[in-house]
Amino acid sequence: MDTALEEIEFLARSENRVAVLRALDDAPATRRELGDRIDASQPTLGRVLNDLADRQWISYDGTRYEATATGRLVAEQFTALSETLATELRLRPVVEWLPEASMGFDLRHLADATITIPTQTKPGAPVHRVLELLRATDHVRIVSHALNEQSLDVVRRRVVAGEQSVEGVFSQTALDAVASDDALRGQLRDLLASPDAEIRLHDERVPLAVTITDDRVHLLLRDDDGFLRAAVDTDDEVVRDWAEEAYDRYWAAATPLDPSDLDADSLG
Repeated sequence: MDTALEEIEFLARSENRVAVLRALDDAPATRRELGDRIDASQPTLGRVLNDLADRQWISYDGTRYEATATGRLVAEQFTALSETLATELRLRPVVEWLPEASMGFDLRHLADATITIPTQTKPGAPVHRVLELLRATDHVRIVSHALNEQSLDVVRRRVVAGEQSVEGVFSQTALDAVASDDALRGQLRDLLASPDAEIRLHDERVPLAVTITDDRVHLLLRDDDGFLRAAVDTDDEVVRDWAEEAYDRYWAAATPLDPSDLDADSLG
Protein backbone atom coordinates (compact mmCIF):
# COMPACT_ATOMS: atom_id res chain seq x y z
CA MET A 1 0.00 0.00 0.00
CA ASP A 2 1.29 3.41 -0.92
CA THR A 3 2.07 5.70 1.98
CA ALA A 4 1.95 9.47 2.15
CA LEU A 5 5.74 9.64 2.47
CA GLU A 6 6.15 7.48 -0.63
CA GLU A 7 3.88 9.82 -2.57
CA ILE A 8 5.83 12.84 -1.35
CA GLU A 9 9.05 11.14 -2.45
CA PHE A 10 7.52 10.28 -5.84
CA LEU A 11 6.71 13.92 -6.47
CA ALA A 12 9.78 15.48 -4.87
CA ARG A 13 12.36 13.42 -6.74
CA SER A 14 11.26 14.80 -10.11
CA GLU A 15 11.23 18.52 -10.87
CA ASN A 16 9.31 17.75 -14.05
CA ARG A 17 6.46 16.08 -12.16
CA VAL A 18 6.20 19.08 -9.87
CA ALA A 19 6.34 21.50 -12.80
CA VAL A 20 3.64 19.69 -14.78
CA LEU A 21 1.29 19.32 -11.83
CA ARG A 22 1.71 22.99 -10.90
CA ALA A 23 1.16 24.05 -14.52
CA LEU A 24 -2.06 22.07 -14.75
CA ASP A 25 -3.16 23.37 -11.36
CA ASP A 26 -2.89 26.86 -12.87
CA ALA A 27 -4.85 26.02 -16.01
CA PRO A 28 -5.65 23.12 -18.38
CA ALA A 29 -3.13 22.72 -21.22
CA THR A 30 -2.40 20.65 -24.29
CA ARG A 31 0.71 18.50 -24.41
CA ARG A 32 2.29 20.98 -26.83
CA GLU A 33 1.55 23.87 -24.46
CA LEU A 34 3.13 21.95 -21.60
CA GLY A 35 6.17 21.24 -23.75
CA ASP A 36 6.56 24.96 -24.43
CA ARG A 37 6.44 25.75 -20.71
CA ILE A 38 8.50 22.91 -19.25
CA ASP A 39 12.10 22.08 -20.10
CA ALA A 40 11.64 18.38 -20.72
CA SER A 41 11.84 16.10 -23.72
CA GLN A 42 8.61 14.73 -25.21
CA PRO A 43 9.34 11.16 -23.99
CA THR A 44 9.96 12.50 -20.47
CA LEU A 45 6.83 14.61 -20.63
CA GLY A 46 4.83 11.57 -21.73
CA ARG A 47 6.10 9.49 -18.79
CA VAL A 48 5.29 12.31 -16.36
CA LEU A 49 1.75 12.68 -17.69
CA ASN A 50 1.19 8.91 -17.44
CA ASP A 51 2.53 8.82 -13.86
CA LEU A 52 0.27 11.67 -12.78
CA ALA A 53 -2.72 10.16 -14.55
CA ASP A 54 -2.11 6.80 -12.82
CA ARG A 55 -2.58 8.59 -9.50
CA GLN A 56 -5.66 10.38 -10.83
CA TRP A 57 -4.00 13.71 -10.18
CA ILE A 58 -4.68 14.77 -13.76
CA SER A 59 -7.29 13.91 -16.41
CA TYR A 60 -7.30 14.06 -20.22
CA ASP A 61 -10.32 14.87 -22.40
CA GLY A 62 -8.66 13.98 -25.71
CA THR A 63 -7.32 17.50 -26.21
CA ARG A 64 -6.19 19.01 -22.96
CA TYR A 65 -4.87 17.84 -19.63
CA GLU A 66 -6.10 19.34 -16.37
CA ALA A 67 -5.59 18.78 -12.66
CA THR A 68 -8.27 16.82 -10.84
CA ALA A 69 -9.65 17.90 -7.47
CA THR A 70 -7.09 15.71 -5.68
CA GLY A 71 -4.37 16.83 -8.07
CA ARG A 72 -5.07 20.45 -7.20
CA LEU A 73 -4.97 19.58 -3.51
CA VAL A 74 -1.61 17.86 -3.87
CA ALA A 75 -0.17 20.68 -5.98
CA GLU A 76 -1.26 23.39 -3.56
CA GLN A 77 -0.09 21.56 -0.42
CA PHE A 78 3.20 20.49 -1.99
CA THR A 79 3.82 24.09 -3.03
CA ALA A 80 3.06 25.23 0.52
CA LEU A 81 5.46 22.64 1.93
CA SER A 82 8.16 23.63 -0.58
CA GLU A 83 7.79 27.30 0.32
CA THR A 84 7.90 26.51 4.04
CA LEU A 85 11.09 24.49 3.64
CA ALA A 86 12.62 27.20 1.47
CA THR A 87 11.92 29.69 4.26
CA GLU A 88 13.37 27.31 6.85
CA LEU A 89 16.56 26.92 4.82
CA ARG A 90 16.96 30.70 4.62
CA LEU A 91 16.35 31.16 8.34
CA ARG A 92 18.35 28.15 9.51
CA PRO A 93 21.64 30.08 9.90
CA VAL A 94 19.99 32.68 12.17
CA VAL A 95 17.06 30.88 13.82
CA GLU A 96 18.86 30.36 17.15
CA TRP A 97 19.09 34.15 17.60
CA LEU A 98 15.52 35.05 16.67
CA PRO A 99 13.56 36.39 19.69
CA GLU A 100 10.92 33.68 19.29
CA ALA A 101 9.14 34.36 22.58
CA SER A 102 8.48 37.94 21.49
CA MET A 103 7.66 37.32 17.84
CA GLY A 104 3.90 37.30 17.37
CA PHE A 105 3.85 36.19 13.75
CA ASP A 106 4.35 33.08 11.65
CA LEU A 107 7.93 32.68 10.47
CA ARG A 108 6.63 32.17 6.93
CA HIS A 109 6.18 35.93 6.83
CA LEU A 110 9.98 36.15 6.70
CA ALA A 111 10.10 34.17 3.45
CA ASP A 112 11.15 37.21 1.42
CA ALA A 113 13.15 38.93 4.17
CA THR A 114 16.64 40.24 3.57
CA ILE A 115 19.04 38.35 5.83
CA THR A 116 22.44 39.89 6.44
CA ILE A 117 25.18 38.04 8.31
CA PRO A 118 28.78 39.02 9.06
CA THR A 119 31.47 37.66 6.77
CA GLN A 120 35.26 37.69 6.94
CA THR A 121 35.40 40.52 4.42
CA LYS A 122 32.36 42.37 5.82
CA PRO A 123 32.15 41.70 9.57
CA GLY A 124 29.96 44.77 10.06
CA ALA A 125 27.46 43.87 7.32
CA PRO A 126 24.39 43.65 9.63
CA VAL A 127 25.03 47.12 11.06
CA HIS A 128 25.72 48.55 7.62
CA ARG A 129 22.38 47.21 6.45
CA VAL A 130 20.44 49.04 9.17
CA LEU A 131 22.50 52.19 8.55
CA GLU A 132 21.47 52.00 4.90
CA LEU A 133 17.82 51.92 5.93
CA LEU A 134 18.26 54.74 8.45
CA ARG A 135 19.81 56.99 5.81
CA ALA A 136 16.87 56.43 3.47
CA THR A 137 13.98 57.31 5.81
CA ASP A 138 12.60 60.55 7.19
CA HIS A 139 10.99 58.97 10.26
CA VAL A 140 12.27 56.13 12.41
CA ARG A 141 10.97 54.29 15.46
CA ILE A 142 13.25 52.08 17.54
CA VAL A 143 12.70 49.72 20.46
CA SER A 144 15.87 48.08 21.70
CA HIS A 145 17.90 46.71 24.55
CA ALA A 146 21.06 48.37 23.20
CA LEU A 147 22.27 51.66 21.81
CA ASN A 148 24.30 51.05 18.67
CA GLU A 149 26.92 53.77 18.34
CA GLN A 150 26.87 53.90 14.55
CA SER A 151 23.08 53.93 14.32
CA LEU A 152 22.88 56.63 16.96
CA ASP A 153 25.40 58.76 15.10
CA VAL A 154 23.49 58.50 11.80
CA VAL A 155 20.17 59.30 13.46
CA ARG A 156 21.66 62.21 15.43
CA ARG A 157 23.22 63.76 12.36
CA ARG A 158 20.03 63.49 10.32
CA VAL A 159 17.75 64.71 13.10
CA VAL A 160 19.96 67.68 13.93
CA ALA A 161 20.06 68.55 10.23
CA GLY A 162 16.26 68.50 10.09
CA GLU A 163 16.21 65.50 7.74
CA GLN A 164 14.62 63.00 10.08
CA SER A 165 12.46 62.55 13.16
CA VAL A 166 12.94 59.74 15.65
CA GLU A 167 11.05 58.07 18.46
CA GLY A 168 12.83 55.47 20.54
CA VAL A 169 12.31 53.21 23.54
CA PHE A 170 15.40 51.78 25.20
CA SER A 171 16.00 49.56 28.19
CA GLN A 172 17.81 50.75 31.32
CA THR A 173 20.79 48.60 30.34
CA ALA A 174 21.06 50.51 27.07
CA LEU A 175 21.16 53.79 28.97
CA ASP A 176 23.67 52.46 31.48
CA ALA A 177 26.03 51.71 28.60
CA VAL A 178 26.49 55.42 27.90
CA ALA A 179 27.93 56.01 31.38
CA SER A 180 31.37 54.80 30.38
CA ASP A 181 31.33 56.40 26.90
CA ASP A 182 31.58 60.19 26.78
CA ALA A 183 31.14 60.32 22.99
CA LEU A 184 27.99 58.22 23.10
CA ARG A 185 26.60 60.31 25.93
CA GLY A 186 27.25 63.47 23.95
CA GLN A 187 25.48 62.11 20.87
CA LEU A 188 22.46 61.20 22.94
CA ARG A 189 22.39 64.67 24.53
CA ASP A 190 22.43 66.26 21.07
CA LEU A 191 19.58 64.03 20.01
CA LEU A 192 17.47 64.82 23.07
CA ALA A 193 17.92 68.54 22.44
CA SER A 194 16.13 68.30 19.11
CA PRO A 195 12.34 68.85 18.92
CA ASP A 196 12.25 66.07 16.31
CA ALA A 197 13.45 63.44 18.77
CA GLU A 198 11.65 61.79 21.66
CA ILE A 199 13.36 59.05 23.60
CA ARG A 200 11.80 57.00 26.38
CA LEU A 201 13.24 54.64 28.95
CA HIS A 202 11.74 51.25 29.78
CA ASP A 203 12.50 49.92 33.25
CA GLU A 204 12.04 46.26 32.40
CA ARG A 205 14.00 44.00 30.10
CA VAL A 206 13.54 44.69 26.38
CA PRO A 207 14.26 41.47 24.45
CA LEU A 208 14.01 43.12 21.03
CA ALA A 209 16.19 45.27 18.80
CA VAL A 210 13.67 46.48 16.22
CA THR A 211 13.86 49.47 13.90
CA ILE A 212 10.78 50.59 11.96
CA THR A 213 11.41 52.85 8.98
CA ASP A 214 9.03 54.10 6.30
CA ASP A 215 8.32 50.71 4.77
CA ARG A 216 10.55 48.15 6.47
CA VAL A 217 11.02 46.42 9.80
CA HIS A 218 14.60 45.65 10.76
CA LEU A 219 15.72 43.24 13.50
CA LEU A 220 19.26 43.07 14.84
CA LEU A 221 19.95 39.59 16.20
CA ARG A 222 22.43 39.07 19.04
CA ASP A 223 23.55 35.98 20.92
CA ASP A 224 23.36 35.51 24.69
CA ASP A 225 26.70 37.27 25.10
CA GLY A 226 25.49 40.35 23.23
CA PHE A 227 27.51 39.73 20.07
CA LEU A 228 25.79 40.79 16.83
CA ARG A 229 25.08 37.73 14.72
CA ALA A 230 22.73 38.83 11.96
CA ALA A 231 20.16 41.30 10.72
CA VAL A 232 16.77 40.57 9.20
CA ASP A 233 14.59 43.15 7.46
CA THR A 234 11.28 42.88 5.62
CA ASP A 235 8.38 44.90 4.27
CA ASP A 236 5.84 42.16 5.09
CA GLU A 237 2.63 43.76 6.39
CA VAL A 238 2.06 41.16 9.11
CA VAL A 239 5.57 41.63 10.48
CA ARG A 240 5.12 45.38 10.34
CA ASP A 241 1.83 45.14 12.26
CA TRP A 242 3.57 43.04 14.91
CA ALA A 243 6.50 45.48 15.15
CA GLU A 244 4.23 48.49 15.47
CA GLU A 245 2.12 46.79 18.15
CA ALA A 246 5.24 45.81 20.09
CA TYR A 247 6.65 49.31 19.75
CA ASP A 248 3.40 50.93 20.92
CA ARG A 249 3.27 48.60 23.91
CA TYR A 250 6.80 49.42 25.04
CA TRP A 251 6.29 53.12 24.32
CA ALA A 252 3.16 53.30 26.49
CA ALA A 253 4.96 51.61 29.39
CA ALA A 254 8.09 53.78 29.15
CA THR A 255 8.90 57.19 30.63
CA PRO A 256 10.45 60.16 28.77
CA LEU A 257 14.22 60.35 29.01
CA ASP A 258 15.30 63.68 30.44
CA PRO A 259 18.76 65.13 29.63
CA SER A 260 19.48 65.14 33.37
CA ASP A 261 19.16 61.34 33.29
CA LEU A 262 22.42 61.33 31.37
CA ASP A 263 24.38 62.88 34.23
CA ALA A 264 27.00 60.50 35.53
CA ASP A 265 25.45 60.49 39.00
CA SER A 266 22.08 59.44 37.55
CA LEU A 267 23.36 56.50 35.52
CA GLY A 268 23.44 53.03 36.94
